[in-house]
Amino acid sequence: MNNKYKVLVVEDEVNIMNLVSALLETNGYQVISAKTCASAKALYASYIPDIIILDLGLPDDDGMNLLKDIRQNSLTPVIVLSARSSEKDKVDALDQGANDYVTKPFGSTELLARVRSVLRNNRHSAQEGRLPGGKFVLNDLLIDYDARRVFIKDCEIKLTQTEYNIVALLSEYSGKMLTYAAIIKEIWGASDDGSIKKLQVNMANIRKKLGAKPGENNYIINELGVGYRMND
Repeated sequence: MNNKYKVLVVEDEVNIMNLVSALLETNGYQVISAKTCASAKALYASYIPDIIILDLGLPDDDGMNLLKDIRQNSLTPVIVLSARSSEKDKVDALDQGANDYVTKPFGSTELLARVRSVLRNNRHSAQEGRLPGGKFVLNDLLIDYDARRVFIKDCEIKLTQTEYNIVALLSEYSGKMLTYAAIIKEIWGASDDGSIKKLQVNMANIRKKLGAKPGENNYIINELGVGYRMND
């Protein structure tokens, strides 16, 4: 296997760095490693990685500041890999633009699944040739895949990274019912006891932001107990 994806791993604990690097390299990824925020910035500028795995507790600065810096100029996917396990830490990182959050200790297969999922979700662009012009239009709804932005009647709808990924996925399969399990696998890469509830909460937020009213399907249809479908 040689997928040629470049992964920048930012981690100051040598044992974890070696473990993550070996895991990724064994599965065909090219690994670039950094132990500090300063080094990560320099390597990022030089190599332009496809994805970043970021620890938050770094010796020279908080990893959250590096995440903010990256998000000012780039949509490069970022998976936070941190010992910080509080809900606030996770929410703060996701709100700042992290694509996913994995807590230490972590499972090797889960981390690989998260990497694959984030890379899949980041491929919604015109260059991938998935949809002509890199845009999806349905009535007043416009999705610009290159910019990762969503509009209703020319007014931008502010979605979180996860909400955008769900909308983009449903639009790609517009007209097809996607099961809860299929959506969860594509968006999060792995499921647990709370996965369906997590999906339902995100979907409720999405439909509210898109202006759906109780009893109306508008853009996204929910078949209870089965899944969701974007109208075609």
